[in-house]
Amino acid sequence: MKILVAIKRVIDFKVSVRLKQDQSEIETNNVKMSMNPFDEIAVEEALRIKEKGLATDVIVVSIGSDACQETLRTALAMGADRAYLVRTSLTMPPLELAKILKKIAEQESPSLIMLGKQAIDSDDNQVGQMLAGLLNWPQGTFVSQLVFHETGIRVTREVDGGLETLSLKLPAVVTTDLRLNEPRYMTLPNIVQSKRKPLTLIEAETLVTCLEPRVKVLSVALSKQDRRKVRVEHVADLVQCLQQAGYL
Repeated sequence: MKILVAIKRVIDFKVSVRLKQDQSEIETNNVKMSMNPFDEIAVEEALRIKEKGLATDVIVVSIGSDACQETLRTALAMGADRAYLVRTSLTMPPLELAKILKKIAEQESPSLIMLGKQAIDSDDNQVGQMLAGLLNWPQGTFVSQLVFHETGIRVTREVDGGLETLSLKLPAVVTTDLRLNEPRYMTLPNIVQSKRKPLTLIEAETLVTCLEPRVKVLSVALSKQDRRKVRVEHVADLVQCLQQAGYL
């Protein structure tokens, strides 16, 4: 069984975000970049499934510039077997990303596709659902637990009302939540070995004909942060403060 994992290169979650002077976009030059945390959880879960003998091949794919090779090498150092980089300089909307992943899935024929539930830079939370729709596969989103059984997988997902359990037949698409696992640390021998693992480069234009963004960002602004703190002694006082602030 093959598992395909989609990962994204984003600004490290510990870095304070800065805007360019013209406020056209986020400043990424000389900024620490890393793998999207939710995608890292997806990679870890795929590796655990392989270590249990339930999968034979873990393939990672990223869409973006050549700099994404570093992120892919991180996944390979964690234990992934192969990698794809779909090269493009454009910032593509979720639907186009899903179409590209669909093409990769058709080439590799995985039994399970895993993604982080969302990327921490755009917070779209759309690619996994769109990919499942394009492939006409069952999907489990916001997954905090995944168990294999005779006819497929059983996933526990977090919803507003609590937890929901779904049984999915393979092939399927799964998007991962934070509580699914804790990613492993890379060891030096694995980092060295990752440089010898295959990384295939594909031009995005060969997979999808229309790559032009459908949404134009006019300007970007940082949210205002109100750091005022109020200490309350009782729950009733907290409710009153929230009512006065207009939150209730």
